Amino acid sequence: MKFTGLLPLAALGSAFVIPEQHAWNDIAIQSRPRGKTGQYVPELPLHGAKDAFHKLKGSVEGAVTDALDTAEHSVDDALSSASKAEDAVNEKAQSIGWDVEAWLRDSFPHGLEGPEHPPHHPHDPDHPHDPDHDKPGHHPHHHHEPNETVWQLISKSKYTTKLTELIEEHGDLVQLLNGTAANYTVFAPTNAAFDKVPKDAPKPSKEFIRELLNYHISSDFYPAGRVLHTYTIPTLHREAELGKEPLAQRVSVNLHLKGLTINHYARVVAVDIFGTNGVIHGIDSLLAPPPKTLSILTYLPAEFSTLELGLTKTGLFDTLNTTGHAGGTFFAPSNFAFHKLGSRITGFLFSSHGQKYLKALLEYHVVANQTLYSDAFYDATGEADRRDPRNFHVDLPTLLEGHSLSVDVARFFGLIEIKINGFNRVSIKDGIAKDGVIQVVSSVLIPPRHTAGAEADSEDEELTLEELKERLAPYVDGSEDGEDGWGEL
Repeated sequence: MKFTGLLPLAALGSAFVIPEQHAWNDIAIQSRPRGKTGQYVPELPLHGAKDAFHKLKGSVEGAVTDALDTAEHSVDDALSSASKAEDAVNEKAQSIGWDVEAWLRDSFPHGLEGPEHPPHHPHDPDHPHDPDHDKPGHHPHHHHEPNETVWQLISKSKYTTKLTELIEEHGDLVQLLNGTAANYTVFAPTNAAFDKVPKDAPKPSKEFIRELLNYHISSDFYPAGRVLHTYTIPTLHREAELGKEPLAQRVSVNLHLKGLTINHYARVVAVDIFGTNGVIHGIDSLLAPPPKTLSILTYLPAEFSTLELGLTKTGLFDTLNTTGHAGGTFFAPSNFAFHKLGSRITGFLFSSHGQKYLKALLEYHVVANQTLYSDAFYDATGEADRRDPRNFHVDLPTLLEGHSLSVDVARFFGLIEIKINGFNRVSIKDGIAKDGVIQVVSSVLIPPRHTAGAEADSEDEELTLEELKERLAPYVDGSEDGEDGWGEL
């Protein structure tokens, strides 16, 4: 089976979340035409970002609410209305011509407040709902309160019979989705999602099916309004390679011109199907747990062939693949980033004389044991950091000895920007990986000057080969190929 025939690549170099290689024998994702990285809609000026964002957000929520208000709010009704709601959302998004990356610029105030109020267990009729629940993003006006659990809604729907069959094989999962221990969010693949699996695919193991199901469920409450302000969502799938103890693997949320997607390829086709213990969103593709970081880079040569070549020539590819680590963050320079260095510098770095400089440079892009998502941080202890992620600063130690990356995460009206060393921006966020996360940078990260009193680097400064060698010189003399790796646990 050809891998390229299955990759659900999207226009922003998406599809970072690619099922592990063995999973491709179990699940196929519908192929989509792939756009070229960098093909964006016209940029909007910063001063118009707030108005445009709220216009798009209102259009999305309005289209969804209109569809749901005409239904009886069951899974069947919501899914049967999904195509109309999806068309309305896409039409509005394209008419506005929004582009997240073009909006994120220089100054970023505090962002929007986030979490929605979950359903109450039980609801006290003597205490009416808070008025805030009438705002967009909260429960739309219903003719009645939900009286079935999310499991009951799924099991009774004619659109989710195949999902029901899988869940029924795991009695504890049925009990969980029927219980009130949490307000769950279920990204429910429709029967059409299962139809994308090749008929001759071998039967997957029960263990894989359980991981797959867990990856579609979050124990946190994410109605549509909260999803639209979220970049990643934790799931019940616990990944051992993210921490010293298994941590929640996450899915990414992406709003493209073609609509709202999970992990860049699974389109959300219905939202806010409320049960007494959570909410269901319908999706058109299965979500499979992702492979490791280096496998993802290998699967995307159009974006990362230069990086992969550099990792291979320096021996770092094998070293990073065989060294244990509890999560990690790879600030991955794209092919375009290397192109920006110029032919003289890249020619030197990939020559036999420049390989030791190339190794030091690539080590400066790798952070071991700390996983920084757009809106979550798994720290060096291997535990989830509970800090407020809206606006914060963190210094991440790299594999280049004595050098850390200064990272600032800022939220701007629901949008997020990640800056490195004050001016380098993450261009494509949250490539979810089995062992961490990939944050794509459109400029190669260069260690700062060592000279005391030297001026700070700037985004527009042109780097010369001589200066690059000077900055990296302290880290190349006496270095041996194959040492370091991700670092010890």
